[in-house]
Amino acid sequence: MNKTALKDFLDEKAAQYEHPRFIESDPIQIPHRFETKEDIEISAFLTASIAWGNRKSIINSANKMMELLDQSPYDFVMNHKEHDLTSFESFVHRTFNSTDLTHFVKALQHIYKEHNGLEALFARHSQQNSMQEAITAFKRVFFSIEHPARTMKHVSDPSKNSAAKRINMYLRWMVRSDVKKVDFGLWNSIKPSQLSCPLDVHSGNVARKLGLLKRKQNDAKALLELDTNLRKLDIDDPVKYDFALFGLGVFEKF
Repeated sequence: MNKTALKDFLDEKAAQYEHPRFIESDPIQIPHRFETKEDIEISAFLTASIAWGNRKSIINSANKMMELLDQSPYDFVMNHKEHDLTSFESFVHRTFNSTDLTHFVKALQHIYKEHNGLEALFARHSQQNSMQEAITAFKRVFFSIEHPARTMKHVSDPSKNSAAKRINMYLRWMVRSDVKKVDFGLWNSIKPSQLSCPLDVHSGNVARKLGLLKRKQNDAKALLELDTNLRKLDIDDPVKYDFALFGLGVFEKF
C-alpha cells in the first residue's frame, strides 16, 4: 500500500471510529458524564490511569472511583479531609489499590493548589512536536510530595523508555477537538500536533502490519517511530489515527 492509499484508508477508518457511538463501550464515557472543566479533566485522568485490561472492568472500576469521590471529583480533591480517604480501603483495580488512589488524590490537590492545575502543568513543559518531556516533568511533580514507593509504577515516564500509553491517551482526550463529540478539546494551550498516539498491543500490531512501525517492543523508541510516520500522514492531527489503529485492532481483528 503506497502512502496515498494508506492515508486514504486510515483517514476513512479514523472517521468511522471517531463517532459518539465509540463512547458507549470506551472508558472515555466516564468524563463525559461531567460538565465542568475540572471535573472532566480529573475524572479523565483517574480513568486513564487505570486503563489497562478489559474495558468493561476499567469502566466498572472508574465508576467505583467516581462514587468514592462523591461524583464531584474536583470538589473532593480540593476539599477532602484525611478521614474522607478511609472510604478508599476497599478499592482495587488490578495492581492499583487504595494506597495508590489516596496518593493520586493528594497529588492532584497539590497540582491544583501549587501548579495552577493539570493543563498548566503539562503545557509548561510541552515542546513543539512532543509531549514526552512534559509527561516526565508531570511525573516529577506528581511525586514531589510524600508518596508510597509502590505508587510510582502507575505513572509512566518516557525518559525511562516507556511509551506512556495511558497518559498519551489522556492528553488526546483533553486536547483534540470536540467536533466529533468524542474527545473534549478542553486544553487550548496544547495543540493536537504535539500529541503522540497511545501505543498499546492493539495499535502496535496494526501499525506493524501497515508498515508504520518496525520496532517490536511497544516502548518510547517505537512511539517515536510511529509518531514520525503518522505525522507524515497528518502533521496537524496525527493522533486521529489512534481511532483507526484501535478500531482495526479491537473491532476488526485486522
